[in-house]
Amino acid sequence: MKQRPPSLPAGTRLDRYRIDRTLGGGGFSVVYLASDIESGEVVIVKEYIPSRLATRREDHGVVPKDEEAAGRFNRGRMLFFQEASALATLKHPNIVNVLSFFRANGTVYMVMEYQDGKNLQAYLTARGGSLSEKFLRTVFPQLLDGLVLIHSRDLLHLDIKPGNIHIRPGGDPLLLDFGAVHGFPQSRQSQPGQVISPGFSPIEQYEVNGYVGPWTDIYAFGATMRACIEGKPPLTAKERHARDTLKSARNTFRKRYSDSLLAAIDWAMEVDPMLRPQSAAAFREALLAEDPPGEETVEPPSTLERFVGSLPWGKG
Repeated sequence: MKQRPPSLPAGTRLDRYRIDRTLGGGGFSVVYLASDIESGEVVIVKEYIPSRLATRREDHGVVPKDEEAAGRFNRGRMLFFQEASALATLKHPNIVNVLSFFRANGTVYMVMEYQDGKNLQAYLTARGGSLSEKFLRTVFPQLLDGLVLIHSRDLLHLDIKPGNIHIRPGGDPLLLDFGAVHGFPQSRQSQPGQVISPGFSPIEQYEVNGYVGPWTDIYAFGATMRACIEGKPPLTAKERHARDTLKSARNTFRKRYSDSLLAAIDWAMEVDPMLRPQSAAAFREALLAEDPPGEETVEPPSTLERFVGSLPWGKG
């Protein structure tokens, strides 16, 4: 496992912002809680620093690890800046609000609005899954509305998973972490790095010649919904491609959720990209479909209201 480059220390100043603490990060970025020095506003700052391509010097500068990595690092940095610029124009109630972006320390930073709430992955870990159908039908269509807007700008998220979904007070969802976002259509070979979240990334993100598109984000959406039911990531797409032993959601959870909901999840999680919904709008329509009259639907005991009422808003 490759070690992530060291984070910027608390107190570091970036443009008009001061780093307060590190929140986390992944293969492409480090995320910080920060403060606007002029207004005192709390914000989130994301730093482009791909662990496989770059390292940090003692003066905080971010540099390619070697000449071989330099080209990919520079291209990725350019794309990160361009896409931060595009994301700053995406104003949607269910997409994190990008406030500004700038170059410093040899890399690029994206500043996003901070909002109170609870990370969906943290809640799933505590609950072990079994979130209600009412929750799924309330939260995910709103997120898909945001995804329709993202795709309309020829952008892809490419890292949708429970850890990148934020639930605000009142149960209002927010799609986070656009550090892996790319334009489409394109092959994996043309991307500056590889973003893989086991269980949520579809097969085309594993393959060098795999073509990513809206169908890529839709697989991740379906896998995220299944994780909300099952409490764990599904079998990886790579394992499924070799030998698919994942039982369909319709067969596995039919006594607890409606057939139309489970059918939509199964459709989104088709291994073959061509068999999935080809647009977020098509998947949203399937997700909102209701079972025909007479179909037996069993609602799990947990409801959205109980979910929202149980969240420790503002803690941690």
